[in-house]
Amino acid sequence: MTGAIRTHRSVVHAFRRGSWQPSLDTVALPGRSGLSLSLVPEAVAAADRRRYEPPAGCFPPAARRKLIDTALGLFDRGTVTVGGLGEQSAADFRTALWETAGVPAALTDRWCGLLREASPCPVEEPDGALALVSLPGNTFACLESVLAEATRSAAVWVRPSRREPLSAARLVAALLEAGWPPERLGLCPTERPALRTLIGLTDRQTVYGGAGLTAAVRASDRLHVRGPGRGCALVPPGMDPAEAVDWLLPLVAGDGGRFCSNVRTVVCVEEPTGLEGGPGPGPPGAESPRAAAALARRLAGALDALRTEPVDDRLPLAAFRVPGEAGQHARRLREGLGPGDRMLTRRPPAVRGAGGAEYALPALALLGPGAGPGHPLAGREVPFPFAAVLAASPAGAAAVARRSSFVHRPRGGAL
Repeated sequence: MTGAIRTHRSVVHAFRRGSWQPSLDTVALPGRSGLSLSLVPEAVAAADRRRYEPPAGCFPPAARRKLIDTALGLFDRGTVTVGGLGEQSAADFRTALWETAGVPAALTDRWCGLLREASPCPVEEPDGALALVSLPGNTFACLESVLAEATRSAAVWVRPSRREPLSAARLVAALLEAGWPPERLGLCPTERPALRTLIGLTDRQTVYGGAGLTAAVRASDRLHVRGPGRGCALVPPGMDPAEAVDWLLPLVAGDGGRFCSNVRTVVCVEEPTGLEGGPGPGPPGAESPRAAAALARRLAGALDALRTEPVDDRLPLAAFRVPGEAGQHARRLREGLGPGDRMLTRRPPAVRGAGGAEYALPALALLGPGAGPGHPLAGREVPFPFAAVLAASPAGAAAVARRSSFVHRPRGGAL
């Protein structure tokens, strides 16, 4: 297979047909950890499906609920056995995530807490489906979908990201340690083209990915695609800029800027003004950018104040472990700037940290007059904190909100 590596120091195994199994096809994980990942070829996955039989026996919702609670405790703070790695403590897990995916312990702690909060409560009898969950590499909080399918399916196959498979492997190990029937679980790392095969082999699917992936697979009644969220925030006219920044900063920079719900577009809703910027009806689209500029400067300063190392426990930033990737993301972002746009954050786009870590630093762009939802930077999702600020009429703000899956409004605001 393309990019396969035949020898490596430590290999995370796949979990197939009730046991951890290595593969001749492996791929190295990012960073300097020396870890690699076993890949399941398409032919092997197809053979597993042919041999698959729905697990026999009753596995009631109450029993599933209890085992999931136990597994989440082990996932967060316990020691579990991961195929190919052996016993893995909570500290080992956090170290491995930092070394391979650049996820600091503060984010790991938070995302473990979010998993507990989102832990599903079964409300109906499980069905007989073989489910697939294909995970992203930006955050392991999406493991909530694995737990949701575990509560309602006969079995669930997990396709982890090749960028960050360790959290998925640990969750499978934690479920097994808690007593989950092994025939009801699978960990199936594959090359990206094999995703289509896995979709065809399973009865129900949840697939995470960006715009490219969502264009490559077609949603159906049994396939749920979780693509870009294009989160936006609507700032009402007259809102104090300092209060607005206090509200916006965690929405933009929380969770390392890696959630689809993170704010990517800040819309300052303003009433039309005259051509000279004073009060008056003005022509359509002549919104004053002054309030947007004032807010953008304050928010840019707050983003510039976020530190990389030592980690800011309140708003920690994640690192990049693929050499040069942080700079590539930052450059592509700036390529989206138009003639009337300005990048207001002042730090370098990317910096190097300790131990080979690289950071794409938080960024904020002020878009020029007339910018709307079709602007290349409106709703642009990148794996670090970034937002574009623009001024818009109520109608323009509504247009931005319509294409956003997550729309944030200040509590008690007029919008």
